[in-house]
Amino acid sequence: MKIECIKEKLSEVLGKAEKIATKNPTLPALSGVYLKAENNILTIRTTNLDLGFLTTIPVKVIEAGEVVVPAQIISSFLNSLPKEKSILISSTGQTLLIKTGNTETNIKTLPTEDFPIIPSLINEENFSLPVKDFILGLKSVNYAAAIGSMKPELSSVYIYHDNDFLVFAATDSFRLAEKKIKIKQTPNFKYILIPQRNILEIIRMFDSIEDDIFLSIQDNQIAFFGGGICLTSRIIEGVFPDYKQIIPKEISTKAIILKQDLNNALKTALIFSDSFNQLKLNLSKNSKHFEIESKNTTVGENKYKVDAVIEGEDLTININQKYLTDSFASVPGDTICLKFNGQAKPIIVEGVGEKSFLYLVMPMNKS
Repeated sequence: MKIECIKEKLSEVLGKAEKIATKNPTLPALSGVYLKAENNILTIRTTNLDLGFLTTIPVKVIEAGEVVVPAQIISSFLNSLPKEKSILISSTGQTLLIKTGNTETNIKTLPTEDFPIIPSLINEENFSLPVKDFILGLKSVNYAAAIGSMKPELSSVYIYHDNDFLVFAATDSFRLAEKKIKIKQTPNFKYILIPQRNILEIIRMFDSIEDDIFLSIQDNQIAFFGGGICLTSRIIEGVFPDYKQIIPKEISTKAIILKQDLNNALKTALIFSDSFNQLKLNLSKNSKHFEIESKNTTVGENKYKVDAVIEGEDLTININQKYLTDSFASVPGDTICLKFNGQAKPIIVEGVGEKSFLYLVMPMNKS
């Protein structure tokens, strides 16, 4: 292989590919990026067997060929050459030679025959939607998924369609996040479960891209196409919990609070909370304040009053501060509505007048 290319373009895509490549003692090729040059196109692939990345860039192909080179090495090397514009890359035997105006570098390559095949999922039944909407759906719920759960369906983001909406949901059994995105096209799938550990890479790859993202599903794999990038991910086989049945049907207490005011109060209260991030909420219908109480036998204690509109029954309830504040970035608008139905029932967090996002968090036991 022998090519001439723009350093900046190659460096940009290798930076993305490097994030997916992984060290694997039994399969060293997984730490590499596969480069194939033909017809003045350079194809770049990498995979960790759970995620696969593919893209192309235009180059001048002097001699067609393919090579697998350690992703971290070539990416770091190109990033260290900020002043270079054009570079010459060639491969001979088990060595990749990179020449620029100021440097000549040899990098040991990996066997191309050991590089795994990334499945091609292009078909005519792609489902598409604006990439910003899709990324918003993922960001709104991903933090609520379990990390390293023995139940794979809890360590995933659940995506399904409900009439004119694409619904994103995730739960770790202590809290649940749901986001509804309006769609114009009916998906060609009933539901999918994407591993939580893959979601951050999907967001990173497509967060800065405009226009639409296309989804294609085949054989327990899903592919995302957009901005000249194809990213494939494994789909989890399983059944997501029927979470609709745990959403409280009745509300006994409601509090409406400015999101920033509540967030500031919770940060202050956290300083005096215990090792479980436990805070006590005191709500009284006769008060115009939402009181947050925290106590730590080592540090001290704090009571913080926040202006609020409170309706319904008086209530004292314990919550995990982190579980509550994790949802704030996903709540539309500047005002938060908290709904309660007694001591042991889930707390509902949602925006005021905007019902596209729903968050449930279980209260903590009294201590």
